[in-house]
Amino acid sequence: MRTRLNAALGESWEEWEIPCETLADWPPEAKAAHAESWQARIARQKEIDGSIAAKAEFEYLYDKPYPDSSRIRVAGPFTVESLSPHRVMPGDADDSLIHEIAEPGASWADFGQMVLENLKTAGVQQAHKEDRITFTALTAWPGKLISAEGCYSDGDPSTLRQAQGSEERRAAILVGPEFGIVSRPDLVDAAREAADAGFDVVIACAFNFDAGSAELDRIGRIPILRRA
Repeated sequence: MRTRLNAALGESWEEWEIPCETLADWPPEAKAAHAESWQARIARQKEIDGSIAAKAEFEYLYDKPYPDSSRIRVAGPFTVESLSPHRVMPGDADDSLIHEIAEPGASWADFGQMVLENLKTAGVQQAHKEDRITFTALTAWPGKLISAEGCYSDGDPSTLRQAQGSEERRAAILVGPEFGIVSRPDLVDAAREAADAGFDVVIACAFNFDAGSAELDRIGRIPILRRA
């Protein structure tokens, strides 16, 4: 049937190159051969599926595996990565990356500065919708791990704030590497640095965090928020 179709159209198509639909200008013999070939492919696939259903072994997979203490885990929990809101790589019409900006003198801003600009605009959304930190000021901080100081009011509802009223709080901002991870020791050191400087909370912004930092949400009196 493929030979007949190629002869009618003057083509040399392999099976995987045959289009799914015919064109209006195809001759009748080509359309007939095309219809027969697709019916044959559908019948063959049904036979394959029937054979698998009749003879193959099945294994049900579940999202709650049972613990096995005799085995050693060599990888952290699976994560789902998404496009960072801080940067979008430019591309041209054919989706190729543009490495140079067309405008003279234009260039990418510092990654850390882009993260801070995003924080200034979007704030920090916590687990609950009402628990949101909106910064009233965000300035650079000359620390070893802490790169910025964020000020926010505790007048809005938040799980971080215990006192009543509208006392101003200070957040220590940790910005991780653009394409690296922030480890548990990094968070511990940042929390200690924040405590020494009198900050109220550490907000860690990173591309990803290691498995050891997944359950670390406080060091002493300093809460730690992670933002990927």
